[in-house]
Amino acid sequence: MSAAEQGHGAVRETPDRYGAFPRLTPEQLQGLAAHGERRRTSEGEVLYREGEPFREFLVILSGTVEMLQDYGGPEERTIAVHGPGRFLGELALLEGETAFDTAVVREAGEILAVPVERQRALVGRDPVLGDLILRAYLGRRYLLIGLGAGFRILGSCYSPDTLRLREFAARNRLPHRWVDLEKDKEAEALLRRFAIRPEETPVVIWNGERVLRNPSNAELARLIGLPAPASAPETGRCDVMVVGAGPAGLAAAVYGASDGLTTITVDAVATGGQAGTSSRIENYLGFPSGISGGELIERAVLQADKFGARLVVPAQVSGLTPQDDEYVVTFTDGSRTRAGAVVLASGVWYRRLEVPGIDRLEGISVYYAATVHEASLCQADPVAVVGGGNSAGQAALFLAHHASRVHLLVRGGDLHADMSRYLVDQVERHPKIEVLLHTEVRGVRGEQKLESLIVEDDASGERRELPATALFVFIGARPHTDWLMGVLALDEKGFVLTGADAHAAADAARWDSHGRGPLLLETTLPGVFAAGDVRSGSVKRVASAAGEGAMAIRLVHEHREKNGNLVRTAGPEGPRPVAGRPVAWR
Repeated sequence: MSAAEQGHGAVRETPDRYGAFPRLTPEQLQGLAAHGERRRTSEGEVLYREGEPFREFLVILSGTVEMLQDYGGPEERTIAVHGPGRFLGELALLEGETAFDTAVVREAGEILAVPVERQRALVGRDPVLGDLILRAYLGRRYLLIGLGAGFRILGSCYSPDTLRLREFAARNRLPHRWVDLEKDKEAEALLRRFAIRPEETPVVIWNGERVLRNPSNAELARLIGLPAPASAPETGRCDVMVVGAGPAGLAAAVYGASDGLTTITVDAVATGGQAGTSSRIENYLGFPSGISGGELIERAVLQADKFGARLVVPAQVSGLTPQDDEYVVTFTDGSRTRAGAVVLASGVWYRRLEVPGIDRLEGISVYYAATVHEASLCQADPVAVVGGGNSAGQAALFLAHHASRVHLLVRGGDLHADMSRYLVDQVERHPKIEVLLHTEVRGVRGEQKLESLIVEDDASGERRELPATALFVFIGARPHTDWLMGVLALDEKGFVLTGADAHAAADAARWDSHGRGPLLLETTLPGVFAAGDVRSGSVKRVASAAGEGAMAIRLVHEHREKNGNLVRTAGPEGPRPVAGRPVAWR
């Protein structure tokens, strides 16, 4: 029920308890007024609707505005109520997505409307205002996620396509709610309401009217306004193609675009990589109080966009072919882009836990990430985390805020072996976390969902049953390099060889014309670089991945300087010369 329907007279403003609903200062309002127009509002006026793109950044000067989910539908509910000095919108406005809620005027007044593109430019120039808006929008996005707002995924927990759509939504930090066809009472009513046959599921339902039957990730991306690969310039050309949008890939995008290079960054699933699923990173330089992986990635995405980098998600690369000192990058949908240089930053994915019967519980009670989505499914229940590295430690601390008990299962005998000291200290002090060393999972119990684990003490051989309604697995990773086999040199584990290692494995004839061997991050192919976790011998840390992404762009300049065929684009400060050369416009 909306606030206006509750019959309590004047609509009360939602208090700002978590920094998601700040009020602009008179000075900030005055600065924005020069870039927008004042507009009178009337009671009941819809300022923007769920499912439609944002066109304006709106600030309330007088009156009140109610934010609603499922406006006009059977499940309409109030998200928040805003009064004078507050601004509307959430993260979708900055990232070009469609709105996930509807804004309705409840008390007539006046608003200030600033065109979205002009507002984005202002945010980039004013760090104080930009940080205020970004933090508010991040808070609102996580509020929407926690409330289960946005679109609904209706499908069986046993369906691989349901799991695929849920993973895509979670990894892209999209507000949504999963309705389990097998046991959710709402499922049958939705099937009847939208005339959906069970065999047509999974389906995505949005705004009470749009239904996508078993959509691809690209179709779902288009529905919510993500730059899907269908809009990529087929057979176009860019200076740098970055494959992967984790910290290394986003750093390459930021530094490439800020240097004036046409830069396209693609990812098969989502921006952020493994870092995007991290609940809190406390040892990243410049954030003494820590930062969530989601916030770090959203900031990087906005920064890349600010400099003119293009991010395309989802877009899966299937081939890399040398052509005339450049490369043709081919995608699984058949489209192609020509690139002067390529940065491989495709990262890794966590290994699956090989335990009998675990397959049927994956995506239901067994997870390979610990985000707000997964945490919301295990409220006040005991859970288990498998792994002894930083990812496992961060997940255990995050889940301890939601679960009644967290069992951290570590195969080794020393928590300090693979986990940072600051994490070890917090894990060992937390009253809800129990660390079990020399422990491995041998079996799972539960029919519809996980109920308990069979664990074994490797030192004594003793087995026992451990209560757990969810299992989170962080046991090492393998690289996303299957598509590179036979294209360039990989090590025995599939990681990309670079620098001196690549030189030892490179075809000398291919390098003769360059008069040199592979540069520090360069692979066995001239002009193809690897950065971050996908690179053999890399340090598996967010900071080092970001550093390598930035370094890769400097090496791209060094490789391409003699060719003179870089395409220049202008960033916010105009075009930039490279290595002392004059700017050349495309």
